[in-house]
Amino acid sequence: MSSAIQREPRGQFDGVLQIVRYNWTLYVVAIFVSVLVVALVLVIRPPAALAGLLILGAVAALFWLALSLAVSHYVYDRSDLYRWQWIRERVASSPRHVVNIHAGLDETSLAIQEMYPAAEVTMLDIYDPAEMPEPSIARARREARSMLASVNADFRQLPLETGSADLVTVIFVAHELRRPASKEAFFQEASRVLQPGGRLLLVEHLRDAWNLAAFGPGAFHFFPRREWLRVAGATGFQLGEEFSRTIFVRAFVFLRA
Repeated sequence: MSSAIQREPRGQFDGVLQIVRYNWTLYVVAIFVSVLVVALVLVIRPPAALAGLLILGAVAALFWLALSLAVSHYVYDRSDLYRWQWIRERVASSPRHVVNIHAGLDETSLAIQEMYPAAEVTMLDIYDPAEMPEPSIARARREARSMLASVNADFRQLPLETGSADLVTVIFVAHELRRPASKEAFFQEASRVLQPGGRLLLVEHLRDAWNLAAFGPGAFHFFPRREWLRVAGATGFQLGEEFSRTIFVRAFVFLRA
């Protein structure tokens, strides 16, 4: 399946501006609380040790706020991550059927169709408000950036035949399934729809030292590397390859046994 729809050129600050739009309440709250803490310290004048701790906390919050935006700009706007050609070069050169899975904001299907014009590309939207209650996801879903129609799907029962795909791409969406059982159910379905030897591409930030340094407490929204390896192993996948897309993003290529 090929597409006549052309991708719009990606703006120089599109990535970081999207993050601000989807999470603006968090940034407003962080700035308000930090300013309020400093103001209270100046007015109430608590003991020096307590005042120092309060101001240090406020400064740390603002520092992580600024640093996280700078890192996001680097990852999503400056690096080659969103050029996507690396998928063809590192993961699969000529798949026949690609299943691209997202949760409402589809920024990858057009790129995948352009990379694989001879392939059938199926787009599945697995958004589940009960499993993905983050307000940022709801805001992102209201942005109709993609003109391609996706099929709404239950991540526990994907509407595809068994063994019908040879590449499943899951890019920055699997971490929204917070419960271990939900992740395992999703991976089990991905394994079912893949033919033997098929590939699952998982792209995620990890809860590691680099992301903790960049995002502070926000990095706890990500899962550690060992969790993705556990889920994959529990659902019949073998790790074929893993590599970095910047020091903040990890790509896993899991093989269906």
